[in-house]
Amino acid sequence: MINRIEGILESVEETAALVVVGDIAYEVAVPAADIPELYSRIGSRITFHTLHYLESQGQGSSFWPKLIGFQSSKDRAFFELITTVKGIGVRRALRALTIPFARVAEAIVMKDLALLMSLPEIGRKTAETMVLELRDKMDSYAKAASTSSTSKSPTRKGEPKSAVASQTTAKETLNASAMMDAMNVLVQLGESRIDARALIDLALEREPDLTTANTLVSAALASKGMTR
Repeated sequence: MINRIEGILESVEETAALVVVGDIAYEVAVPAADIPELYSRIGSRITFHTLHYLESQGQGSSFWPKLIGFQSSKDRAFFELITTVKGIGVRRALRALTIPFARVAEAIVMKDLALLMSLPEIGRKTAETMVLELRDKMDSYAKAASTSSTSKSPTRKGEPKSAVASQTTAKETLNASAMMDAMNVLVQLGESRIDARALIDLALEREPDLTTANTLVSAALASKGMTR
Protein backbone atom coordinates (compact mmCIF):
# COMPACT_ATOMS: atom_id res chain seq x y z
CA MET A 1 0.00 0.00 0.00
CA ILE A 2 1.22 3.52 -0.83
CA ASN A 3 1.01 5.52 2.39
CA ARG A 4 2.71 8.78 1.43
CA ILE A 5 4.04 10.53 -1.67
CA GLU A 6 6.56 13.39 -1.73
CA GLY A 7 7.43 15.15 -4.95
CA ILE A 8 6.97 18.22 -7.13
CA LEU A 9 3.39 19.33 -7.74
CA GLU A 10 3.39 19.67 -11.53
CA SER A 11 -0.25 20.49 -12.20
CA VAL A 12 -3.71 20.61 -10.67
CA GLU A 13 -6.96 19.77 -12.42
CA GLU A 14 -10.56 19.95 -11.26
CA THR A 15 -10.41 16.74 -9.23
CA ALA A 16 -6.78 15.60 -9.22
CA ALA A 17 -3.16 16.65 -8.91
CA LEU A 18 -0.08 15.41 -10.77
CA VAL A 19 2.95 14.76 -8.57
CA VAL A 20 6.36 14.03 -10.07
CA VAL A 21 8.58 11.72 -8.04
CA GLY A 22 11.84 11.15 -9.83
CA ASP A 23 10.98 9.85 -13.30
CA ILE A 24 7.43 8.86 -12.35
CA ALA A 25 4.35 11.11 -12.39
CA TYR A 26 1.48 10.07 -10.11
CA GLU A 27 -2.11 11.20 -10.60
CA VAL A 28 -3.59 11.78 -7.16
CA ALA A 29 -7.29 12.44 -6.61
CA VAL A 30 -7.85 15.21 -4.06
CA PRO A 31 -10.88 16.50 -2.11
CA ALA A 32 -12.58 19.51 -3.67
CA ALA A 33 -11.78 21.66 -0.61
CA ASP A 34 -8.03 21.34 -1.23
CA ILE A 35 -8.03 22.42 -4.89
CA PRO A 36 -7.73 26.23 -4.37
CA GLU A 37 -4.68 25.94 -2.09
CA LEU A 38 -3.02 23.37 -4.35
CA TYR A 39 -3.16 25.79 -7.29
CA SER A 40 -0.95 28.16 -5.32
CA ARG A 41 1.61 25.42 -4.70
CA ILE A 42 2.18 24.29 -8.29
CA GLY A 43 5.89 23.91 -8.92
CA SER A 44 6.77 23.40 -5.24
CA ARG A 45 7.54 20.26 -3.29
CA ILE A 46 4.53 18.70 -1.63
CA THR A 47 3.67 15.72 0.57
CA PHE A 48 0.43 13.81 0.16
CA HIS A 49 -0.76 11.31 2.77
CA THR A 50 -2.49 8.78 0.58
CA LEU A 51 -5.22 6.18 0.41
CA HIS A 52 -4.81 3.44 -2.17
CA TYR A 53 -8.05 1.87 -3.38
CA LEU A 54 -9.60 0.06 -6.32
CA GLU A 55 -12.24 1.90 -8.33
CA SER A 56 -14.77 -0.17 -10.24
CA GLN A 57 -15.23 0.39 -13.96
CA GLY A 58 -17.91 -0.93 -16.32
CA GLN A 59 -20.46 -1.77 -13.60
CA GLY A 60 -17.89 -3.68 -11.58
CA SER A 61 -16.51 -5.77 -14.44
CA SER A 62 -13.01 -4.36 -13.89
CA PHE A 63 -11.10 -2.37 -11.30
CA TRP A 64 -8.43 0.33 -11.55
CA PRO A 65 -5.99 1.26 -8.77
CA LYS A 66 -6.42 4.86 -7.60
CA LEU A 67 -4.67 7.17 -5.16
CA ILE A 68 -6.30 9.85 -3.01
CA GLY A 69 -4.03 12.50 -1.50
CA PHE A 70 -4.52 14.48 1.70
CA GLN A 71 -2.43 17.24 3.21
CA SER A 72 -2.21 15.53 6.60
CA SER A 73 -2.72 12.10 8.11
CA LYS A 74 -5.53 13.61 10.21
CA ASP A 75 -7.39 14.66 7.05
CA ARG A 76 -6.97 11.13 5.73
CA ALA A 77 -8.42 9.64 8.92
CA PHE A 78 -11.37 12.06 8.74
CA PHE A 79 -12.06 11.06 5.14
CA GLU A 80 -12.02 7.39 6.08
CA LEU A 81 -14.62 8.07 8.78
CA ILE A 82 -16.86 9.98 6.37
CA THR A 83 -16.82 7.09 3.90
CA THR A 84 -18.10 4.69 6.59
CA VAL A 85 -21.49 6.44 6.35
CA LYS A 86 -23.96 4.46 4.26
CA GLY A 87 -24.38 6.02 0.84
CA ILE A 88 -21.14 8.01 0.90
CA GLY A 89 -18.54 6.27 -1.22
CA VAL A 90 -15.05 7.48 -2.04
CA ARG A 91 -15.96 9.39 -5.21
CA ARG A 92 -19.01 10.98 -3.62
CA ALA A 93 -16.99 12.08 -0.59
CA LEU A 94 -14.33 13.67 -2.81
CA ARG A 95 -16.99 15.77 -4.56
CA ALA A 96 -18.95 16.58 -1.41
CA LEU A 97 -16.09 17.85 0.76
CA THR A 98 -15.93 21.35 -0.70
CA ILE A 99 -15.22 23.13 2.60
CA PRO A 100 -12.47 22.51 5.17
CA PHE A 101 -12.80 19.20 6.98
CA ALA A 102 -12.79 20.90 10.40
CA ARG A 103 -15.89 22.86 9.40
CA VAL A 104 -17.68 19.69 8.28
CA ALA A 105 -16.77 18.10 11.61
CA GLU A 106 -18.17 21.10 13.47
CA ALA A 107 -21.42 20.88 11.52
CA ILE A 108 -21.75 17.23 12.52
CA VAL A 109 -21.02 17.98 16.19
CA MET A 110 -23.46 20.91 16.18
CA LYS A 111 -26.14 18.95 14.24
CA ASP A 112 -26.11 21.66 11.58
CA LEU A 113 -28.06 19.77 8.94
CA ALA A 114 -28.47 22.86 6.77
CA LEU A 115 -24.71 23.28 6.36
CA LEU A 116 -24.24 19.58 5.66
CA MET A 117 -27.05 19.67 3.09
CA SER A 118 -25.35 22.60 1.36
CA LEU A 119 -22.53 20.22 0.37
CA PRO A 120 -22.83 18.70 -3.12
CA GLU A 121 -24.75 15.41 -3.22
CA ILE A 122 -25.61 15.47 0.50
CA GLY A 123 -29.37 15.35 1.05
CA ARG A 124 -31.29 15.49 4.31
CA LYS A 125 -31.28 11.73 4.90
CA THR A 126 -27.53 11.48 4.36
CA ALA A 127 -26.91 14.53 6.57
CA GLU A 128 -29.00 13.03 9.35
CA THR A 129 -27.12 9.74 9.03
CA MET A 130 -23.77 11.57 9.23
CA VAL A 131 -24.82 13.21 12.49
CA LEU A 132 -26.24 10.00 13.93
CA GLU A 133 -23.23 7.82 13.10
CA LEU A 134 -20.32 10.26 13.44
CA ARG A 135 -21.20 12.90 16.04
CA ASP A 136 -19.41 11.11 18.88
CA LYS A 137 -16.29 10.65 16.74
CA MET A 138 -15.82 14.24 15.54
CA ASP A 139 -14.46 16.13 18.56
CA SER A 140 -10.81 15.74 17.59
CA TYR A 141 -11.51 17.00 14.07
CA ALA A 142 -13.79 19.95 14.84
CA LYS A 143 -12.13 23.36 14.87
CA ALA A 144 -14.08 24.53 17.93
CA ALA A 145 -13.01 21.48 19.91
CA SER A 146 -9.34 21.81 19.00
CA THR A 147 -9.35 25.52 19.78
CA SER A 148 -10.99 25.10 23.17
CA SER A 149 -8.62 22.31 24.14
CA THR A 150 -5.68 24.73 23.95
CA SER A 151 -7.32 27.40 26.08
CA LYS A 152 -8.70 25.56 29.09
CA SER A 153 -8.88 27.49 32.36
CA PRO A 154 -6.11 26.77 34.84
CA THR A 155 -7.05 25.22 38.19
CA ARG A 156 -7.20 27.83 40.92
CA LYS A 157 -5.80 26.98 44.32
CA GLY A 158 -8.32 24.97 46.30
CA GLU A 159 -10.62 24.44 43.31
CA PRO A 160 -11.33 20.82 42.31
CA LYS A 161 -10.30 19.80 38.81
CA SER A 162 -13.86 18.59 38.20
CA ALA A 163 -15.12 22.16 38.71
CA VAL A 164 -12.69 23.49 36.09
CA ALA A 165 -13.75 20.73 33.70
CA SER A 166 -17.40 21.69 34.19
CA GLN A 167 -16.62 25.34 33.50
CA THR A 168 -14.74 24.42 30.31
CA THR A 169 -17.57 22.19 29.09
CA ALA A 170 -20.10 24.93 29.77
CA LYS A 171 -17.99 27.46 27.86
CA GLU A 172 -17.66 25.11 24.87
CA THR A 173 -21.43 24.55 24.85
CA LEU A 174 -22.04 28.31 25.00
CA ASN A 175 -19.66 28.95 22.11
CA ALA A 176 -21.25 26.25 19.95
CA SER A 177 -24.76 27.51 20.69
CA ALA A 178 -23.79 31.14 20.05
CA MET A 179 -22.11 30.23 16.76
CA MET A 180 -25.19 28.33 15.60
CA ASP A 181 -27.51 31.23 16.52
CA ALA A 182 -25.21 33.73 14.83
CA MET A 183 -25.08 31.63 11.66
CA ASN A 184 -28.88 31.45 11.56
CA VAL A 185 -29.12 35.23 11.86
CA LEU A 186 -26.58 35.79 9.08
CA VAL A 187 -28.46 33.35 6.84
CA GLN A 188 -31.67 35.30 7.48
CA LEU A 189 -29.75 38.40 6.40
CA GLY A 190 -28.97 36.79 3.05
CA GLU A 191 -25.66 34.98 3.56
CA SER A 192 -25.20 31.35 2.55
CA ARG A 193 -24.38 29.06 5.48
CA ILE A 194 -20.87 28.53 4.16
CA ASP A 195 -20.25 32.29 3.84
CA ALA A 196 -21.84 32.91 7.24
CA ARG A 197 -19.45 30.43 8.84
CA ALA A 198 -16.49 32.01 7.07
CA LEU A 199 -17.48 35.46 8.37
CA ILE A 200 -17.77 34.11 11.91
CA ASP A 201 -14.36 32.48 11.64
CA LEU A 202 -12.86 35.78 10.49
CA ALA A 203 -14.57 37.66 13.32
CA LEU A 204 -13.25 35.20 15.91
CA GLU A 205 -9.73 35.49 14.52
CA ARG A 206 -9.88 39.22 15.19
CA GLU A 207 -11.81 39.03 18.47
CA PRO A 208 -11.41 35.56 20.03
CA ASP A 209 -13.26 36.52 23.25
CA LEU A 210 -16.66 36.92 21.56
CA THR A 211 -19.16 34.59 23.23
CA THR A 212 -22.71 35.75 22.41
CA ALA A 213 -24.67 35.49 19.18
CA ASN A 214 -25.27 39.25 19.04
CA THR A 215 -21.59 40.14 19.35
CA LEU A 216 -20.67 37.45 16.82
CA VAL A 217 -23.17 38.76 14.29
CA SER A 218 -22.00 42.36 14.74
CA ALA A 219 -18.34 41.36 14.39
CA ALA A 220 -19.10 39.14 11.40
CA LEU A 221 -20.88 41.96 9.58
CA ALA A 222 -17.99 44.29 10.40
CA SER A 223 -15.57 41.69 9.02
CA LYS A 224 -17.60 41.52 5.82
CA GLY A 225 -17.22 45.24 5.39
CA MET A 226 -13.47 44.97 5.96
CA THR A 227 -13.06 42.26 3.33
CA ARG A 228 -14.71 44.20 0.52
